Amino acid sequence: MATAQTQSPGASRTHHPGLALVTIALAQLMVMLDLTIVNIALPTLQRSLGFSSASLAWVIDAYVLAFGGLLLFGGRLGDLFRRRRMLMIGVGLFAISSLAGGLASDPALLISARMVQGLGAAIASPTALSLVVTTFPEGPARHRAMAIFAAMTAAGGATGLLLGGILTDYVSWRWVFFVNVPIGLLLLLLAPIALPQGEATHSQLDVPGAILITASMTSLVYGFVRAPEAGWAHASTVIAFVLAVILLVGFVFVERRSRAALVPLNFLRHQSRAIGYAIMMLVGAAMLSLLYFLTQFLQNVMHYSPVLAGVAYLPVPVMVASTSQVVSRLVRRVGVKPFLILGPALVTGALSTAATLHAGSHYPVVFLTLVMMGLGMGLIFVPLMLNAVASVGHGHAGLASGLLNTSQQIGGSVGLAVLVSVATTTVRHDLSHSHPGGAAYALDAQVHAFHNALHVGAAFAGLAVIFALFLPGLRPSQPVEPEILIADA
Repeated sequence: MATAQTQSPGASRTHHPGLALVTIALAQLMVMLDLTIVNIALPTLQRSLGFSSASLAWVIDAYVLAFGGLLLFGGRLGDLFRRRRMLMIGVGLFAISSLAGGLASDPALLISARMVQGLGAAIASPTALSLVVTTFPEGPARHRAMAIFAAMTAAGGATGLLLGGILTDYVSWRWVFFVNVPIGLLLLLLAPIALPQGEATHSQLDVPGAILITASMTSLVYGFVRAPEAGWAHASTVIAFVLAVILLVGFVFVERRSRAALVPLNFLRHQSRAIGYAIMMLVGAAMLSLLYFLTQFLQNVMHYSPVLAGVAYLPVPVMVASTSQVVSRLVRRVGVKPFLILGPALVTGALSTAATLHAGSHYPVVFLTLVMMGLGMGLIFVPLMLNAVASVGHGHAGLASGLLNTSQQIGGSVGLAVLVSVATTTVRHDLSHSHPGGAAYALDAQVHAFHNALHVGAAFAGLAVIFALFLPGLRPSQPVEPEILIADA
């Protein structure tokens, strides 16, 4: 029989809300820092360890894929086995694997370390977001906490680009990994003091579901990464795509019959949440495409140093932080829908503007691109977070936040794989049809590939605008319909 999940609103409150918020925000900062701090080091890292152009994407995809594929599982672990404990486990894994990544001597070791980092992040990130829900009461306090959490998401990303440039230029690319170790240690010291212990439940874990969805996403991304090198009709490419579909069907089959489903399918019948997850997936693909391609374009085509490329991104955190604070105050009055239409529209504009860049472009065009992207991100994050957790009991806060993070990370990993495939195919086609003799031809091919990839990224963001048009117009403070969350028997 199906039952709704309820819990006392104050069950997980802490006597140190300020310190708790610092701890939660620092955990999110560390996770997001690592996603982008590696981006800025990619050209140097590629030369140091001998990555090919296509395999280089796996430095990002290995992290994002493990992160996205296991986020639901990681969020559910926090729901079942105490959030503070699972946050500390996730942070510990993250710090250890960061040390291993910094010590890596070949591509295989680095990619392996990145996958373990993704596992640690998959446990830490949804647990941190669900701790916001269970630590701060509904209303202005939670909205402010969500705004700070969103600001840390963007600040971590942009700070990673700046810090990555400094470390890569003046120390070594290896320090983009080592820097996580002291942050992790600080978090392990703060968590027992600042965070409530929480309550554990005794439900089962859906291990088969986690394995199937992770394997499906891995196979899908592998197909897109493999296709430009092997060919779209090559057996390995076709098998990867077919296997991804089979595993996804298997995941749905398992979830429909599981008593402890990783993703209860009726959980997605809530219209606002389902649309919110779709928007986050599409926007995640668009945002990561800009970070990945623009970082390399600034260094390889416009000849920015790693430090200068990192400094160039400063408009993003400034815009996200300021916009998130304004949105957190307005969202109760106007609802989430206007922000979730305008935000993706600005991201679409940012990518379309970036697609006009060329070797002779100047920074004002880059600046406009990043201001639009930061403003769009600032409008999106807080409303999406509030939309995801608005009607969910504390017992499913980890699932709701895990799904939101999963949408972003799977959108980012699959979207990046698609766009790398578009870019690589463009370069191969242009070089095969150009006259020999060619640094100039190679540069033209690289710029053309950059433009094609960003046009596809803009299409992702434009589709998010269309989805947002179908959102109900509820405000976070309005009651929503009661919902059935899980089937107990």
